[in-house]
Amino acid sequence: MKITKSFLTVSDGHEIFHEVYDRENATAHIHIIHGMAEHIGRYEEFIEYLTACGFSVSGHDQRGHGRTAERNGVEGFFAEQQGFERVVQDAEEVISAVQEQVGDLPLILFGHSMGSFVARRFIQLHSDRVSRAVFSGTGGNPGVAGKLGILLAKANGRLNGKDEKSKAIGAIVFGPFIRSFKEEDSTFAWLSSDASAVAKYDADPMSGFISTNQFYADLFEGMLLINKKSELAKIRKDLPILLISGSQDPVGHNGKDLFASAADYLKAGVENVQVYLGEDGRHELLHEVKKEQYFPFLADWMAAHD
Repeated sequence: MKITKSFLTVSDGHEIFHEVYDRENATAHIHIIHGMAEHIGRYEEFIEYLTACGFSVSGHDQRGHGRTAERNGVEGFFAEQQGFERVVQDAEEVISAVQEQVGDLPLILFGHSMGSFVARRFIQLHSDRVSRAVFSGTGGNPGVAGKLGILLAKANGRLNGKDEKSKAIGAIVFGPFIRSFKEEDSTFAWLSSDASAVAKYDADPMSGFISTNQFYADLFEGMLLINKKSELAKIRKDLPILLISGSQDPVGHNGKDLFASAADYLKAGVENVQVYLGEDGRHELLHEVKKEQYFPFLADWMAAHD
């Protein structure tokens, strides 16, 4: 297996860190899009499992995150304008470059949390290129709250700067998640019931940072966009979609948002939509105490070809 870790210069000149695990005789190519305030390095164990199952795997540090932010960016910041669409375009450009390396394999998209929103937009624009799609730890339509969030983030940006770290908006967004597990030691206990995994996240210098005013505006705009009926209608109808999370994931309101999103895909005519909730699992099933159950389930689902 050939492993490469490098930077790709995308169309606006930004350099995006990405990794490629190119396995000989791979059956498919999985591209992973990570979540907010983390990086692709947190998926190493899952990637090793997937390559052992016969997949080639790639992933990248989104702009404002990980080694991409270290090289050429502000942590927790996408772009001056249209940041959500920009990170979707980044994903498309990285995937295209990786496909030149791994060859003409079926493309499986795996997006977690914020990365699931990016992946959900990707399939609205490029579903003809995707064989299967997994949305992990995803959320629902923010509705009026999302619109108010945009107004607040933009107002803060005008007053204090787009790239100012916004503790206030962070507290509004994550406060309910923290309160769900307030008896536990870490404010990130909502991520996993595995205390050691949470402690590792706490200790990771590239995880858990505070994001900027403009980031939140971009995020809320993206979440509203991917839930529009006109955009959902663009997805090819025979694309298999899996929405997966823990039954105690506050991001998806303990599974309610996953079923609501699945219903929206079905209403848009998408024919093969499944929901999987890990019993007692929280936001990150890949770092849960029962991950040994979830890894093979995901690999089997992604290996199927309809």
